[in-house]
Amino acid sequence: MKKLIQRAAFAGLAAFACAQLALAQTYPAKPIKLIVPYPAGGITDIVGRAVAERMSESLGQPVVVENRSGAGGSIGAEAAARSAPDGYTIFVGTSATHGTNPSTFANLKYSPSKDFSPVALLAYAPLLIVVHPSVPANSLKEFITYLKANPKQVNYATTGAGGSVHLTTEQFALATGTQMNMVPYKGSAPALTDLMGGHVQVMFDNIPSAAPLAQSGKVKALAVTGSRRSGLVPNVPTVAEVAVPGFDSGSWIALYAPANTPPEIVNKLNAAANKALKSPALLETFEKAGLEPQGGTPQDLASYQAREIDKWALVVKTIGYVPE
Repeated sequence: MKKLIQRAAFAGLAAFACAQLALAQTYPAKPIKLIVPYPAGGITDIVGRAVAERMSESLGQPVVVENRSGAGGSIGAEAAARSAPDGYTIFVGTSATHGTNPSTFANLKYSPSKDFSPVALLAYAPLLIVVHPSVPANSLKEFITYLKANPKQVNYATTGAGGSVHLTTEQFALATGTQMNMVPYKGSAPALTDLMGGHVQVMFDNIPSAAPLAQSGKVKALAVTGSRRSGLVPNVPTVAEVAVPGFDSGSWIALYAPANTPPEIVNKLNAAANKALKSPALLETFEKAGLEPQGGTPQDLASYQAREIDKWALVVKTIGYVPE
């Protein structure tokens, strides 16, 4: 009896494996849905649509974007996590959904590590540190000196508590031994308006929106938070260059499938994503948006994500942020 049960079990596993292999060999046989967890027109949506268009060409099937926004991207992430692992629902994850949310949400209804199969890292977006012209500092070193001489006297703008702008600013403060006061805003536009008006003194903002203000003299650009200089502001040094060696912080965007998606399908999606990231039209779109194309293997993304989750967990714990 025991042998019969074992044979039945082996037969079942073999049948399942054959079915998965057949699925991978014919994939994709119909359109693919790509869930973007933020509204249309935002940076994540821009990346999702640009990549979807090029992946459609490689895969021979439409990759259709569906925006499911809300709750810091967690609504879309939860929907993707609960989808069938057949490659016909994929997801654009971010440094929020798969980096900071595990530390800043008290009751997150998905696990970035357990509920998703990493496919490929798509893009990275460093931030630009800009200050009001009245701040007596024309370089990052001078600004750090000013902050140390005036602890908790400088107000910084964020696009919401617990978001990447907030946590990157706090990471910078921890790394430089400085202290500032957070002033949260509902988006970059009102925050920049108050920065130009002098109501706050500093902001770590997306480069495409902050750079024109710096070029017009409405704010002063001090540094880029990424590991290398940005093509949009090539004369602005990185934080790592002038103050904190190794400092590298910003937003990132990646492609995921639901957990347990067959490896053969994940590899097909990975190949299509990497090919898309070499498209001249996509690279032009990324450059205008201040994005750095990435790429790599699913394993590269899994390792990167794990480091990001650990990094932000440490920042959140150190600053005493209480998850909501």
